[in-house]
Amino acid sequence: MSSATETEKDIIKIILSSIIPPLGVAAEFGISKQFWISVILTMFGYIPGLIYAVYIISRG
Repeated sequence: MSSATETEKDIIKIILSSIIPPLGVAAEFGISKQFWISVILTMFGYIPGLIYAVYIISRG
């Protein structure tokens, strides 16, 4: 069996982010500054949290 590539891992994290945005960020960075920014943006609204999560995962 081959291990998942980085692209496959990023896709899984983006799917997690579509459910709960901070969840995908936590999967990428753990409980860090990025996670807390995602939590705050998600509290302001789902869409800002989702946009930030997808951006930060695709960038990282």
